[in-house]
Amino acid sequence: MDLTTLTIKQCHEGLKKGDFTSVDLTKAYLENIKKFDKEINAFISVDEQGALVQAALADKKISSGAEFGLLCGIPCSIKDLILVESKVCTAGSKILEKYVAPYNATVVQKLKKEGAVILGKTNMDEFAMGSSTENSAFGPTKNPHDKTRVAGGTSGGSTAAVASNMSCYSIGTDTGGSIRQPASFCGVAGLRPTYGSVSRYGVVADASSLDQVGPIAKNIEDLKIVFKVISGKDLMDATSANYEFQDKDFDIKKITIGVPKEYFSKGLDKEVEKIIRSAIKKAQDAGAKIVDISLPNLKYALPAYYIIQPAEASANLSRYDGIKYGLSVPGENLLDVYLKSKGQGFGAEVKRRIMIGTYCLSSGYYDAYYKKAQQVRELIKQDFVDAFKKVDLIFAPVSPFPAFKLGENTSDPLSMYLADIYTISVNLAYLPGVSVPAGKIGDLPVGLQIIGNHFEENKILSVAEFIEKS
Repeated sequence: MDLTTLTIKQCHEGLKKGDFTSVDLTKAYLENIKKFDKEINAFISVDEQGALVQAALADKKISSGAEFGLLCGIPCSIKDLILVESKVCTAGSKILEKYVAPYNATVVQKLKKEGAVILGKTNMDEFAMGSSTENSAFGPTKNPHDKTRVAGGTSGGSTAAVASNMSCYSIGTDTGGSIRQPASFCGVAGLRPTYGSVSRYGVVADASSLDQVGPIAKNIEDLKIVFKVISGKDLMDATSANYEFQDKDFDIKKITIGVPKEYFSKGLDKEVEKIIRSAIKKAQDAGAKIVDISLPNLKYALPAYYIIQPAEASANLSRYDGIKYGLSVPGENLLDVYLKSKGQGFGAEVKRRIMIGTYCLSSGYYDAYYKKAQQVRELIKQDFVDAFKKVDLIFAPVSPFPAFKLGENTSDPLSMYLADIYTISVNLAYLPGVSVPAGKIGDLPVGLQIIGNHFEENKILSVAEFIEKS
């Protein structure tokens, strides 16, 4: 079975017509995992037996003649910080290497209700901190287009699994670009939805005001299908919104697209810029109105993010004390156990961010750093509010450069952080954004980022589909 171009809709039609069964489809994906994943390292764990059981149940439903949804019997993968009941959830860390999830995350529950087949859990930067999936305790994920390069992070395992046909689609999370950036590097489509549109219940927290669950797939149509299933209000997540995605086509001739000058300044690779400018011209030639805009406070997004994210992460990770969660080191008494266990098992990047975050939240520096960063965040949000009074969407690069070499930036955290310079403002402003493949530099894919206003995923995805097909 050729999985190279197989989409969710095509899988569904094949199951409906009886061209193949879900078990056949699942076995084909499992075979690809066995064939390719030793080299790519997209998966932390594979549940072969469980996937085949789920596939057999889907086949039973399909053969009964009952109505079945588009995701029924379709194999997918889940980023390994999203809980799948009775399966290990490591969050890419040694500290949770043996942690078995006691329940399903809401997104997983929704997928299972549809009859989705979960193949396994994908690789990621430890506790979703990184930009390349090189910070994983289980080794880096390699880019399927060039195995000497990174897949991106932190959802690098998910994007690599989809790009290398080891999974029909995947579920990732995006804290500062962690779906869009690896999607761009691996040449697939990835959506970071509006904050609150998808429940975070059952997702290991990194930075609670920035994290958002979203889909990764081969094309925009598949993103729409998965997003419609996983979005919506959840009583278990107080930050979730009463929102239902409605797929709708928008006339490109009635769309005004903003091009912020700040996204096309010094540091942007010339070949990347050429590809993005070409995508903008396609939209313009089709009748879209192109407007130059400015987001003046965008230059402060990176420093603001790297205060807010570490601060929230340090608070969230305080539970890994060897008592509630994490590695427990024996001691003479409870205090001794606590002192020896605290922080044991964390990798270098996680330790770095915990230290930065704790410092920024400390009593003497809270106002100078964390409070100031939140004030800057409000300015960035206002820039987007002002922009969306003039335009419908914003076109921008996803990353200043294509996928970089493995190990190229590991000794220089600041260079690594620059990989997310064009994506983090979206998270700070709680906005939705999508990465859609726009071209290649040699063998290396480049993604176009389309940013929209809150809960306007239908507009973003409609225009993204136009770009994809043009």
